[in-house]
Amino acid sequence: MRREGLLTPYDERYRKILDLGESIQAHREEFIQRAVKDIQFTCRDTAQEVDTSLNRLKMYAEARPLLEGRRPLGGEGSTVALMLSYNGSAWLNTAITSLYMVGNRVAVKFSSKGSSLSRLTESIYRPIFGDTVRFSREGGKKFLEEALKDPTVSAVVVFGSDVNFLAYESAFREAGKKMVFEGAGQDPFIVFPDADLDLALSDLVTAKFMYSGQTCTAPKRIFIHRSLYEEFLERFVERAAKLVVGSPEDPRTEISPVASRLAVARIREQLKEAVAMGAKVVYGGKIEGNLIHPTVVRDATDVMSGMREEVFGPVAFTTSFDTKEEVVRRAKDHKYGLRAALFGGKEAEETAGELAGESYCHPVPTYTFGKFGTVALNRTRTDSWKGAFVVKAVGGYGYSGWIWETVDGEFRIKQGPKLLSIETSVSGTGNRSHP
Repeated sequence: MRREGLLTPYDERYRKILDLGESIQAHREEFIQRAVKDIQFTCRDTAQEVDTSLNRLKMYAEARPLLEGRRPLGGEGSTVALMLSYNGSAWLNTAITSLYMVGNRVAVKFSSKGSSLSRLTESIYRPIFGDTVRFSREGGKKFLEEALKDPTVSAVVVFGSDVNFLAYESAFREAGKKMVFEGAGQDPFIVFPDADLDLALSDLVTAKFMYSGQTCTAPKRIFIHRSLYEEFLERFVERAAKLVVGSPEDPRTEISPVASRLAVARIREQLKEAVAMGAKVVYGGKIEGNLIHPTVVRDATDVMSGMREEVFGPVAFTTSFDTKEEVVRRAKDHKYGLRAALFGGKEAEETAGELAGESYCHPVPTYTFGKFGTVALNRTRTDSWKGAFVVKAVGGYGYSGWIWETVDGEFRIKQGPKLLSIETSVSGTGNRSHP
């Protein structure tokens, strides 16, 4: 409890978070410029990301009842190693601070694509946090291997590709260390006959094309009821055609080049395969270097790679369905289970219930497929993601996210939505679980 005139450890950390927010605000334009330079995100998207991140930092005041009194998982002075993905700039501060706010020291590894963003972030953190938060320049593989060997590192948190990190399970078993993994999504977006089409279309265009499609929670498998399919596609294409394509430096630009050449190559192959298998590109399809113009594909089937593998760009694969039972089966039949969005009445509500996992991560016998960590019913992505990583648990099932940990000598897997803060700390009584 706070005594008059004295600050609790949580107060002291929160004061530094407020200082961080002020410094980020002071460097706002530089954040935007460096995101444009490093990852070619548009000025518009990065400006919004900075504002969202500043808002989330303030939410640690709301998180006090949940986090105050918690202690680092590895004890005082222990460290959590954090590996970040390239598809972000200011939001990455939320991941760093969520570990810090429960007393962890934090070792941060930025993606090599974010080199100047990393330098800017480090220059902002150093005068506020000292060596409590430090930034690594070594390669990702070496960073991970050193974290596994370092006795002061209690846990490793990774944002990345499941393909790259599933292979490390035996190493974490042997080390007895905890790993929290946040990965890809191939999220279903389902529209029933009685949906509010204006709401669904608005959310689809925003969520699909923000950051030029380079977000894990962008809609990827778009299921439209057959009775609406033609009308919905026509209106979707009309909106996609209005998107401004251009240089990320131009404040008018909404679609800019994709950061990863590998993502571009995959999308090129996905489109080629889809057409060969009977789908039709009804809008776009043009690729110039790393610039992928907004593209809409119709009549996609579930066996196409554009429906099976993550599409990390401004390409929308759409398909129709006839019944609730059909769309439930098709939505569940996937290796990723991050987020699902549904629009409609009773059938949409029933489908949401069938797709939803538990409210917080929990032990599972093995990777669980066919469930989703976040299920949004008649809610926009922005609304359903408020407070993510601070007061809202996020994460998924299948290969979208997991936790490896050894408890009382027994290795186990947990899946479902999580808070990084909770998963890298224990309560004052030593309880590891969600309060």
